Amino acid sequence: MAKTVLIVDDDPTQRRLMQSVCERAGYYVMQCDDGQKAIDLLRSDEGKAVSVVMLDLVMPGLDGMETLEALRRFNEDLPVIVLTGQGGVDTVVKAMRAGANDFFVKPASPERVVVSISNVLNVKTLRGEVDRLKRKTEGALGFKDVIGDSRALQGAMRLGERAAASGIPILITGESGVGKEMFARAIQGSSDRAGQKFVTVNCGAIPENLVESTLFGHEKGAFTGATGKHTGKFQEADGGTIFLDEVGELPLDAQVKLLRVLQESEVDPVGAKKTVKVDVRIISATNRDLEEEVRKGTFREDLFYRLNVFPIEVPSLRQRPEDIPALINHFIAKYNAEESRDVQGVRHEVMEVLAAQDWPGNVRQLENAVFRAVVLCEGAWLTADDFPYLADAFDAAGIAGGPPIAEFEADEGMVESAMAGALPEGLDEKVALLDRDGHLRNLYDIEKDLIAMAIDKYNGQMSEVARRLGIGRSTLYRKVQEQGLDVKRAS
Repeated sequence: MAKTVLIVDDDPTQRRLMQSVCERAGYYVMQCDDGQKAIDLLRSDEGKAVSVVMLDLVMPGLDGMETLEALRRFNEDLPVIVLTGQGGVDTVVKAMRAGANDFFVKPASPERVVVSISNVLNVKTLRGEVDRLKRKTEGALGFKDVIGDSRALQGAMRLGERAAASGIPILITGESGVGKEMFARAIQGSSDRAGQKFVTVNCGAIPENLVESTLFGHEKGAFTGATGKHTGKFQEADGGTIFLDEVGELPLDAQVKLLRVLQESEVDPVGAKKTVKVDVRIISATNRDLEEEVRKGTFREDLFYRLNVFPIEVPSLRQRPEDIPALINHFIAKYNAEESRDVQGVRHEVMEVLAAQDWPGNVRQLENAVFRAVVLCEGAWLTADDFPYLADAFDAAGIAGGPPIAEFEADEGMVESAMAGALPEGLDEKVALLDRDGHLRNLYDIEKDLIAMAIDKYNGQMSEVARRLGIGRSTLYRKVQEQGLDVKRAS
């Protein structure tokens, strides 16, 4: 989904010019002609979609500085770019102290406008990614950090939230790459152990002869090469949570000791003369069918029942394709921040193909695909060309690569000269045909915007508006009334 820019300016010419620049750069645009309307919009549900505000400082009524101060009282994080014709140092300092993220003096070139928007959005994205990583490090990730609204995922999350309220052993199941570790972290971050240590152990990656030492520790001289005392993962996680990923890979000898930890809350380091008490929440995960492993004799039945007290299955992407667009947009934002890119999103027809794929590697495969696409992308939007290994799927859907559809095609030189002060004759001002997702807008909305633009352009001279639109005056007045448009005739 395209990022939304809110333009707040009492000058309709400047609003149209800024809209043209922003939409050509791939942003969706909303407009307000005074500060109070902007505040009301940003407080509404519709305003939650706004990603950045471009705010004129000199306006009647609630001016730009007052609008900025009012906005910061209920939203500290929304990026704001202030613009004005008064470029004194005092004005800049005052705006920045009030919470502006960037500042430029009108007229400004389209390149300056686009770079400013890109910079403040990248800073916001980077700050969000830093905050997420900080929460991860501090063991404070919660279920709000899990991406997706599908029924299948929400059901698993409700189970996770209930399990987090107690110390019950949890077994997370699901295919490889579905995000079992993310679920484990969310459980810890929602429990009374939030903020405590979270130790991850990939049981399948430990050499068999080092499993016991890695998990439970060893004393100096316990075996050849044990030149010093080693604290195992369970002691390392004392007071917090240990996540045993791919627990089905553990050898039988280690399974016996793990069972003792679950039963007695103590570990037996290799070579030690006495056990060590530990206070650890155990969350395990597997992509294997442990019941089948029990039948085959490769997994202890008593351990299975101790681990499987509260099972949670994380659904695969095949079971929740409606979450794919949100995941893709999340990964685009993540790698925009990490790679200093400015990809706006995915073309809607490309998104439809991506959402229809099976993704056998699940979220991990999807993330890697988006990472590669962001690095390859040469435009504002990810296209079929950025997913070359899905060429057959795009061909089957009749989708070619190439640049995204341009919504505005006004000559850039004319835009620059217009922003320098006057609207040149012959400027081709088009009404946006596509919505923020890249789909065609409905005819009613396009017609409404076109009539409103014509009324504004011809200063409420309805005879001229009707003539330019090629309709009768009675038809024009009927449409104005039906669409609730405001006609303000210039004096």
